[in-house]
Amino acid sequence: MRYYNWKTELVRFISLLAATSAVSAALELGPWPLFLVASALCVWMLRPLQRLSDWLQSGSDTEPPEAMGMWGQVFDTIYDMQRESSGEARRLQAMIDYLRASFASMSDAVVMLDREGNIEWCNDAAQELLGLRREDDTGRQLINLVRAPSFLRYYESENYTAPLEIASPVNTEIQLSISVSFFAEGNRLLFARDVTRTYRLEKMRKDFVANVSHELRTPLTVINGYLETFAEHGGENPRWDRAVSQMLSQSKRMHNLIQDLMLLSRLETVPRPSEQEEISLRSMMEMISEEIHTAAKGHRKVVVECDDSVAIKGQSGELRSAFTNLAMNAARYTEEGDTIVLRWFQDSQHLYFEVEDTGIGIEPQFLPRLTERFFRVDQSRSLDTGGTGLGLAIVKHVLLRHRGELRIHSVPGEGSRFSCVFPKSMAVSRQSNASGI
Repeated sequence: MRYYNWKTELVRFISLLAATSAVSAALELGPWPLFLVASALCVWMLRPLQRLSDWLQSGSDTEPPEAMGMWGQVFDTIYDMQRESSGEARRLQAMIDYLRASFASMSDAVVMLDREGNIEWCNDAAQELLGLRREDDTGRQLINLVRAPSFLRYYESENYTAPLEIASPVNTEIQLSISVSFFAEGNRLLFARDVTRTYRLEKMRKDFVANVSHELRTPLTVINGYLETFAEHGGENPRWDRAVSQMLSQSKRMHNLIQDLMLLSRLETVPRPSEQEEISLRSMMEMISEEIHTAAKGHRKVVVECDDSVAIKGQSGELRSAFTNLAMNAARYTEEGDTIVLRWFQDSQHLYFEVEDTGIGIEPQFLPRLTERFFRVDQSRSLDTGGTGLGLAIVKHVLLRHRGELRIHSVPGEGSRFSCVFPKSMAVSRQSNASGI
């Protein structure tokens, strides 16, 4: 297609006006011929413009009107752009229809929300799991339809790193896992999955561990009592004394395991008490320091660094159990002459309780699994040190109940640092309390 530009059209118009002027001057006709030709040129320019306006106004997909020169070029260009735009729109609509058909076939509930939280679209599963109706609820606020307080807090927090588990608003026997993500310009996509079977299996597991631990505690106490009696009144047969000593050692180890299982079960099942006490860390840290000296084989240098200007709100027994587990781990995996530091401090955003040691350290590939139940980096060493493999799992659950997290830094051969990080909202300034008394 030939390309026309404004210079070509301008030369044509000027040539025509110049020829008209020359003829008018030769025939002494005055300015009227030039005026008539200029008027005709204006009409000739305006007619294609009117045809273009009519064509665009009709909005049809018909071919453009015929025109010459630049106007024909403009018509053809607009028509090509219109065809490309229509093709792109069809492709986008086909993609949208494909995605909606895919979402509609899912067993999980899918809800599309605009930036204001209004429902744009939802699939059939959203009606079964969330009670939404696509025809009636489109355009309505989701938080006006799903009124569970935990969901409202989760939705308005805009912190969707972890899913939320709640009972279905339609059927309380159904347990849902809800996840939300942002897309486009502030729009949100909500998924709700039926996790009832997993939830029930997990509950059965917790109940089984709790019941078995409780049932084993009584007979084990009796066995342990008789073994202690035999150990106290032995001495006639060295072989029997050695056997009784080993049985008593393993019995105590099993007793510790059951105690840890019962504590972990309670942390998982019992709701966190609403009332919290103010806990001063120095006295707790000094008691933990004494326990390290008592439990460790060989001398350890224990350093206590405590910021006495700040206390924490929480459950004293649970926090002491978590901190003691971290300290005992440090005692088990250090040698005589190593240093263990118990540290309590704050910064502008968080509170920190740290246990740092100069022990053997941990390989990087093991760090993500340390809080798993019964996970051991070194099986033989763990058996020798008497650990149950549940200590860090207990620490993790205690911190979750106190809105905290566990951070682990370790270098093999140099030592480890376990940090319990709490939000600053749990801090209690002891100086302000003292001034108010």
